[in-house]
Amino acid sequence: MMELLGKTNFDFIGKRNISFVISAIISIIGIIAIIQMFRGAANMGIDFTGGTSVQLKFDKPLALADARKALHSGGIAELELQEVKEGNKLLVKLPRKSALVVGKAAEVVPAALVKAYPGLQVVVESTTEIGPSIGDKLRKDTIVAVAISMLGIICYIAWRFDFKFGVGAIVATLHDILAMFAAYYLFGKEFNLLFITAVLTIAGYSLTDTVVVFDRIRENLHKDLKGSLHKIFNTSINEVLSRSIITSLTTFLAAIALFVWGGEVIHDFSFALLVGIIVGVYSSVFVASPVVLLLEQRAMNKQDAVTGQPVKA
Repeated sequence: MMELLGKTNFDFIGKRNISFVISAIISIIGIIAIIQMFRGAANMGIDFTGGTSVQLKFDKPLALADARKALHSGGIAELELQEVKEGNKLLVKLPRKSALVVGKAAEVVPAALVKAYPGLQVVVESTTEIGPSIGDKLRKDTIVAVAISMLGIICYIAWRFDFKFGVGAIVATLHDILAMFAAYYLFGKEFNLLFITAVLTIAGYSLTDTVVVFDRIRENLHKDLKGSLHKIFNTSINEVLSRSIITSLTTFLAAIALFVWGGEVIHDFSFALLVGIIVGVYSSVFVASPVVLLLEQRAMNKQDAVTGQPVKA
């Protein structure tokens, strides 16, 4: 593996109190965002709030950017566009708060496109109403999906390493998810199913980086290196630091490319990836590892109380 930084000796564990304060603030904002999301006070997509979905078919290809520009010019400001792969089709989603939702969408949307592009033939293939009850179910299903993924993570890590490592992984992953909710809420991004996809993607990405750090920590613990747990954990993190930075940097560059040139459709998704990559690297070093260290120290202190042997803190 290419060494980006060479041999380092940063005291990451020594900064754990500062990182815990930062993570606590981020997590609180994330919890507030989730509460606002369930109250309907956040910027919610039509997947969660309900609305109208209109599927259109054209006689020739129409780019998403051109369709969005035409609809905006026609007075339809709030909408979501999704391209259908088969044929020259387009899915237009209008939120429930839009004045066009009640019976007018199937007429106004095609009219705006034809006005902008005379000669374009537009056929309304279907119109679907998405009720608020479906939005409520999607919100609940989202929480269930995240909870199941969290349970799977802690079970895997507990089996692969140790229960203490599983707790550290779940705390770090939950921190990353809350950080993404916080970023979306603070920047006014729209909460939709694409955001949930990004959350689950980053949860897996963060777990991968955390496992790499945990693997080196476990290896060094088994080597019975001289020094305190503090030193062993710091040594382990520094040994995989170059690998973590190289992996995260290459992924980050790909996410930046999507953010800048990927178009409006995946702009928010790539924004979530950028935030997730940053907090994923941060949490594996400053959240997961310190949590495991605290649990290891507590376990050793209990053992010390029984055996009377000094513990290396």
